[in-house]
Amino acid sequence: MTSQAAEGPETVVASRRSKITPEREREFFDAVLEQIRECGYESVTMEGVASTTRCSKSTLYRQWKNKPQFVAAALRARGRVRFAGIDTGSLAEDLRQAARAAGDWSGKDTKLLQALGSAVTQDEELAQALREALVHPEIAALQEILDRGVARGEIAPGHPALEFIPAMMFGVLRVRPVLSGQYADADYLLRFVEAIVLPALALT
Repeated sequence: MTSQAAEGPETVVASRRSKITPEREREFFDAVLEQIRECGYESVTMEGVASTTRCSKSTLYRQWKNKPQFVAAALRARGRVRFAGIDTGSLAEDLRQAARAAGDWSGKDTKLLQALGSAVTQDEELAQALREALVHPEIAALQEILDRGVARGEIAPGHPALEFIPAMMFGVLRVRPVLSGQYADADYLLRFVEAIVLPALALT
């Protein structure tokens, strides 16, 4: 029995997948997400990413069986939570800081969401990866901000507006490009928080 046979197929696959470095993997992920932003999900191909990153397409196919798996892996690898760490001791100021943070990344992330478009409605793995990468962590961090405000007594636990704040914050990020052709930058989001979010919570 050869050593490869003794190891079994799972070990062989893992060995093949381990040939690229974390830095090279990040390069692949950055390339595919940038191409999605610029060209749309449907136009992106494994061959195109291979050409951009100067590798053979077989290298990509050894790591990820197909484009949906590749893109899902790229989304899950992002690992950045923009609202994490915001804690000024004031709910109103935390929400202002969240607006600034959201404004700093709204262009790239909103563009990515738009570019993925209908693909996420047709591929559940891709949709789940998108939620895990861009939606759930930010909502959880925003909920922590709200929970701290409740714990400090700045707002009543049963305030009816609390459950709608994440939808308000994320909704305006998605809708403004549709309405005006512009992304919701930090200035716009700060004005939104001051005019809509804080009054809804009876904060100043």
